[in-house]
Amino acid sequence: MPDVATHLPLRERKKLRTRQALIDTALDLFAERGFDRTTLDDLCDGVEISKRTFFRNFASKEAVAMAPLQDLWSAFLEQLERSEPRNTSLLEFLQEALVAAVRATAIDGWAHRATRSHQLAQHTPSMAAHNLQFCDQTTRSALLVLHRELDLPDDLRPRLALDILVAAFHRALDTWTTRTTFDTVDLLTDLHAAFAAIPGAVTMTAKISR
Repeated sequence: MPDVATHLPLRERKKLRTRQALIDTALDLFAERGFDRTTLDDLCDGVEISKRTFFRNFASKEAVAMAPLQDLWSAFLEQLERSEPRNTSLLEFLQEALVAAVRATAIDGWAHRATRSHQLAQHTPSMAAHNLQFCDQTTRSALLVLHRELDLPDDLRPRLALDILVAAFHRALDTWTTRTTFDTVDLLTDLHAAFAAIPGAVTMTAKISR
C-alpha cells in the first residue's frame, strides 16, 4: 500500500489492504482463466471474503478489473479541486493536473496493475464498455469542477478540452503498454509526447494523395 496508508486508522488500513488484494487477485485470475470464466465466487474465495465485502469495495467484476486506471482519474478529479488557477490555457491546466495525478497514483506497483488492466480491456468487451461509461462520467464530473472553480464560458470549449485530454491519455497509454518494461517515467514521457502532438493534430492539413 502507499506509505500514506500507514498513517490511517487500523480499520481504514484493513479496508485498503482488502481492496488491493481484490484487485491483485482479480487481475491474476482474469489473466489465468479469462474474464468471463472467472466468477464472483472465485474472486471472493481467492481473498477469503464474502460477496457482501466485495460489493462494499466494487460494484462489479468490471469495476475491480479497471480499478488501477479509475484510481488515476479519481486522483485527477482531486487534483482539479486543489489546483490553483494561473495564467495558462485550460488545456495546459488540465495537462498539469493529469501529470500530477499520475505522479500521485503511480506508486507501489501501480504501473504493472494499470498495464494488465488496460491490456485485459482490449480483449474484454464488457470492460471496454464499462471504461467508456466511466470516462464519460469522469469527464462530466471534471466539467462540473472546472465550472465551479474557474470562470469559464458556458459553451462547448471546456468539454472539448477535456475530451482532447482523455484522447491524448489513451494514445499515451496505448504506446506505454506496448513497451517491454512499465515505468512511470516512461508513461509520463509518452503522455508529454501525446500532449505535444495535439497542436499539430488540430492544424494538420488534409491533403489529397492522388
